[in-house]
Amino acid sequence: MKFFVDTADTAEIRDLAASGLVDGVTTNPSLIHKAGRDFLEVVKEICEITDGPVSAEVVALDFDGMMREAEIVRKIADNVAVKVPLTIDGLKACKALTDDGTMVNVTLCFSANQALLAAKAGATFISPFVGRHDDIGFDGMQLISDIRLIYDNYDFETEILVASVRHAVHVLESAKIGADVMTAPPAVIRQLVKHPLTENGIKGFLADWEKTGQKIG
Repeated sequence: MKFFVDTADTAEIRDLAASGLVDGVTTNPSLIHKAGRDFLEVVKEICEITDGPVSAEVVALDFDGMMREAEIVRKIADNVAVKVPLTIDGLKACKALTDDGTMVNVTLCFSANQALLAAKAGATFISPFVGRHDDIGFDGMQLISDIRLIYDNYDFETEILVASVRHAVHVLESAKIGADVMTAPPAVIRQLVKHPLTENGIKGFLADWEKTGQKIG
């Protein structure tokens, strides 16, 4: 499963990229607002950090507006994935852009039927939001399982990009189901490293090493 980082904080992306954990990056208008920087400038910098797909979202809601904005965004770098909402106009834009060789991430997916439509429109990625799905009393991971089954039934090439990941269990369940990608905030990715037995083991080894009175180098 590929790991995308869900942030517009370039310092965080650089730090995680050094660990080899970054296969791509996702951004959205809220993350750009949080970063407090120019949208196009941030996307360009992120594309220079990683060779993987970098999702940059259009904000127009009509087909013509989406296509105008997509034309600007996709010129930033070859690894930009234009992000469009899961609406009829968004699906039209997805079809037009993918036919022209541009990666497209269809976002704000909350049902398997929506994911089916995105795949038929040629989406590169579909982004089902598991955390937000959980928030209103539905099972976000069941949504991922349903999409996986449908895509496998018909050999769709669209990659399932699990979004709105809130904690380590979301990551684990996504991997068990066979999702292609998950995108999570830097804090969630770092949390995956942590385990109390690992931390206790390090403390024990260091305590015993100190008793030897030795040094390395």
